[in-house]
Amino acid sequence: MLKRQLPMAGHTRGNRSPITCQLKCGNACAHEAPNTSGNTHFRDIADAAISRRAALGLGGGLAAAVVVGAQAVSTAPTAEAHGGTHPKGGGKLEFRALNGVPKTVDDVTVPEGYDWKAIIRWGDPLFADSPEFDITAQTGESQSRQFGYNNDYLDVITDGRDDRRGYLVSNHEYTNENIMFSPEYIASNPEDVVNAGIAAHGMSVVELRREGRGQPWEYVRGGRRNRRITGFTPFAVDGPAAGSDLLKTVEDPEGTTVLGTLNNCAGGTTPWGTVLSGEENFNQYFVGTGAAEERRIGIKPGPTERKWETVHARFNLNNEGYANEANRFGWIVEVDPEDPTSTPVKHTALGRFKHEAGTAVLSRDGHAVVYSGDDERNDYLYKYVSRKRYRKGDKRHNMTLLSDGTLYVAQFRGDSPESEIDGSGDLPSDGAFDGRGRWIPLVRGNRSLVKGMTVDEVLVHTRLAADRVGATPMDRPEDVETNPVTGKVYMALTNNSDRTAQTADEANPVAGNRDGHVIEMVERRGDHTAERFSWNILLLAGDPAKSESAYFSGFPAEKVSPISCPDNLAFDSEGNLWISTDGAPGKIGFGDALHKVTLEGRNRGRVEQFLSVPVDAETCGPVIHDRDNSVFVNVQHPGEDGEWGKHTSYFPDYLPASGPVQVRDRVAVPRPSVVQVFSTSGNNGTGRGRRH
Repeated sequence: MLKRQLPMAGHTRGNRSPITCQLKCGNACAHEAPNTSGNTHFRDIADAAISRRAALGLGGGLAAAVVVGAQAVSTAPTAEAHGGTHPKGGGKLEFRALNGVPKTVDDVTVPEGYDWKAIIRWGDPLFADSPEFDITAQTGESQSRQFGYNNDYLDVITDGRDDRRGYLVSNHEYTNENIMFSPEYIASNPEDVVNAGIAAHGMSVVELRREGRGQPWEYVRGGRRNRRITGFTPFAVDGPAAGSDLLKTVEDPEGTTVLGTLNNCAGGTTPWGTVLSGEENFNQYFVGTGAAEERRIGIKPGPTERKWETVHARFNLNNEGYANEANRFGWIVEVDPEDPTSTPVKHTALGRFKHEAGTAVLSRDGHAVVYSGDDERNDYLYKYVSRKRYRKGDKRHNMTLLSDGTLYVAQFRGDSPESEIDGSGDLPSDGAFDGRGRWIPLVRGNRSLVKGMTVDEVLVHTRLAADRVGATPMDRPEDVETNPVTGKVYMALTNNSDRTAQTADEANPVAGNRDGHVIEMVERRGDHTAERFSWNILLLAGDPAKSESAYFSGFPAEKVSPISCPDNLAFDSEGNLWISTDGAPGKIGFGDALHKVTLEGRNRGRVEQFLSVPVDAETCGPVIHDRDNSVFVNVQHPGEDGEWGKHTSYFPDYLPASGPVQVRDRVAVPRPSVVQVFSTSGNNGTGRGRRH
């Protein structure tokens, strides 16, 4: 059903399947990048947008923008940690680095002295009355009470001083019906397939327990906090765009309640204990009208791949009363994992685009700051700063911090002459890719700072606003994380095959960038609310044996593990960076992996591979409990390139393909899962690596 037309077939390389491109992001790389601002061709888009808005009677116009001058705020740096409690005391996660694992290995490969366990899998029942997982008879109702599909963001938090109890929060980015259902079931139960797919999206909150510190966790069926949030769950809308005409539909004439969250990618845990999740490639779920605003966000006319519009009218923007339905997606959502009865919220103050992440940190004077990348070729990095300040112990107040503040977009400038940045990735004469930058404000409170656009237009059509003020197009900004030890900010840029020598700049210096890079940023005076920053490139990813542009902050390239396509970022208690990868290209030839990167001292730039994931899979949502000798990852889309009955992976159940399709709770199909890697040998880390 889902493999008939694969526009990326023959264009992907290495560990990225064209099916993943189709289902995860709607073949984004097969189309012209939505950002045509250049800034040469933007005028055509702006004129079309003006015409459409005039026809709709919305008023206003997209005229030239005013770039507001930046001012630095003088405060001391902060190193606020994630909300919740992570284990304290214990080991250092010592290990001997892996040197790449062939992408054909259908296993989680970990260093000697470690083992792994799947904590929870797609379809595992969450509630006492949840139906048992039945691979042959899935419905929207059953899936809404089971762990969802293709988990991406993850956090694992212990309950205070009790090391034996805790919970995890994970989201569910997208579905692959081709390996979730048999062809016969798809043909005879089309509505159940659609509803199960919608219910398999969203988020899960799952209680955990274990025997003691350092021991493997198991999930608690029927746990007090267990919750499924799906594509059908009601969300409240808040912030300046709540109630806007741009958000109203026939089902929600007030523009304040949205059904569901879709394509949730990375996120973050806030200092007040809630969880943020970014809605990313939501465009692919909607049949578009051809409007300019839709093109800028990637929505296209014509039937969608999943055909949800054949069952639910809201997924076709041409249907009367649903023209704005897509405007209700592309936000950062906030969920309170401690209260399963609470209504999750979509925060319009943080802007609408393809949010890869929502990383929250407190400035020293208590403002909440959220960083988020827009995961598209040639799109931008954003930051939000709250107007109000954090109050310790006042969760109700703190949950209003993301409703009113200032939204910024980043502009990067290099220190080197343009003639030295030629797309080769060769270092400029000063020995580093580095420079300065500024945060350009788009909205402050209820006031638009982009001339010709109202506040709700800026927040709903944030990409158009950012085009106007001269933001810097980046090589697919994905996860953005703050170092809890130093306060520095790190951004993963996964890749950009469209980058040319003519468009290369010091912040994106490699033409045809297939390996990606990581940028380190220092806010002025260490203040997360500042409007100026400095930056440098920490690494240009690649296999040093095969890539001439690979660079690791001066660390000897021959001494690093090969790494490509950085996606999600995390930190351990000592401030080391951990990078998970997505789509390692063919010239590396290895499966996607998790790497540790030293950031300080003489070993700055040293990359060490810790694990690798199974066939076709992506490493997502790493959580590093180094003091507890544990690492957690989401194994997303294992066996993506297979078909029903011809699977390429059988992770994690490994039920024989020649046997029955299901035996009790084990199935002979790949199942996206949350995996814990834990120490088994006193953490001496002396071996060369092993597989389960």
